[in-house]
Amino acid sequence: MGRKPRMASLFLSLLLSISLMPLAFCEIKTLKIVSDSRPLIMFERFGFTNTGHVNISVSSVSFSSSLSSPDPDLFSFFLLSQESLYHLIIESQQSPQFCPITSHYVLNLLKFKSIDDNLSSNRSFPIHVPGEYSLFFANCNPETLVTMDVRTEMYNLDYSGARDYLPAGQTQLPSLYLTFFLAYCVFLGVWIYACYKNKLSVHRIHFLMGGLLLMKALDLLCAEEDKHYVKVTGTAHGWDVLFYIFQFIKGVLLFTVIVLVGTGWSFLKPFLQEREKKILMIVIPLQVLANIASAVIGETGPFLKDWMTWNQVFLVIDIICCCAIIFPIVWSIRSLRETSKTDGKAARNLAKLTLFRKFYMVVVGYLYFTRIVVAALRTIAAYRYQWVSEAAGECASLAFYAIMFYMFQPVEKNEYFVVDDEEEEAAQAILRDEEFEL
Repeated sequence: MGRKPRMASLFLSLLLSISLMPLAFCEIKTLKIVSDSRPLIMFERFGFTNTGHVNISVSSVSFSSSLSSPDPDLFSFFLLSQESLYHLIIESQQSPQFCPITSHYVLNLLKFKSIDDNLSSNRSFPIHVPGEYSLFFANCNPETLVTMDVRTEMYNLDYSGARDYLPAGQTQLPSLYLTFFLAYCVFLGVWIYACYKNKLSVHRIHFLMGGLLLMKALDLLCAEEDKHYVKVTGTAHGWDVLFYIFQFIKGVLLFTVIVLVGTGWSFLKPFLQEREKKILMIVIPLQVLANIASAVIGETGPFLKDWMTWNQVFLVIDIICCCAIIFPIVWSIRSLRETSKTDGKAARNLAKLTLFRKFYMVVVGYLYFTRIVVAALRTIAAYRYQWVSEAAGECASLAFYAIMFYMFQPVEKNEYFVVDDEEEEAAQAILRDEEFEL
């Protein structure tokens, strides 16, 4: 593959990477690059205000090539705005020997030719034009291996002059997560009260649902502390570890509760069928893999050689899990439809069927909004309003939890399970009409 198509394909893949890039968890990056021949390495994406700064510290620099003596002027760290990335892709497709360092669309920060004799450098660069930028390292020497230790810091100055290490569109996240944490605490309190008030109607699934609320609240608390410490210090101070733990437990519990509720376990039947057990045995290990992929994506960055692969792994696993949890609900709907035609309690079964149909629509709506709409908002929203997509996702989750918990609350006279004689007769008439039409 020639250098022209290779560079063009690199920028196209980076464009996709930037559009899919999740929220960063640490804005002070320290990494070691060893014998790396990649012509382009992306470090981080950051939203700058007019008080933004980039600090780059490079040490233990060395490079070697089997073809010729490398030119230090063709190694450079540079910033590229989101708008200029498209122009750079077109430029790379038009020039056979394209090197991004020479483009007027990039802002070169630190070239190897300016590094002192100690093979190290520590520079700070102010950002004069606000915007969303990506930090890259370019190696325009063909077949050249680069080794170096790199430390990068990106931050804005707030109104008091203190450093804010969260991008301009994410600095509101600590307050956002704290607000939703308090909302779920109130939600959990209401759920505990409802279970206590209706002790005779409480089933095992309701305790599991309460555990889900607790894990979701703790997940948000850790996310708030994580973002707070990143905002103030640039690092998470260990809160990221707790965040991943509770995120994993919450994810497993959420999919498990949806599967169990969708099969009617506990409050409709005390056991699971073999195929439903298989769904759980598939979903839970996949959730483990999804959380590992999420941790790799969040704790490293696009500078990792396999970062894009981990992104794809996470997306594929998430899609598989979302599809898998829908099957038990569909099975329950089909089973209830068949039972309604033969069981004497026709109205009761039709009511259950109505319940599961509504639940199916709620689950599909939740998955569609959080997986597609939120991703679209993250892509189209201006860099200063990236927090809006996160707020939309959390609002959708809270609404889904509220609807699901309301539909399956532990009450003595649930509208879906209590029927009178008139409803029974009406249901029988519906069934007779359906049989007549068939």
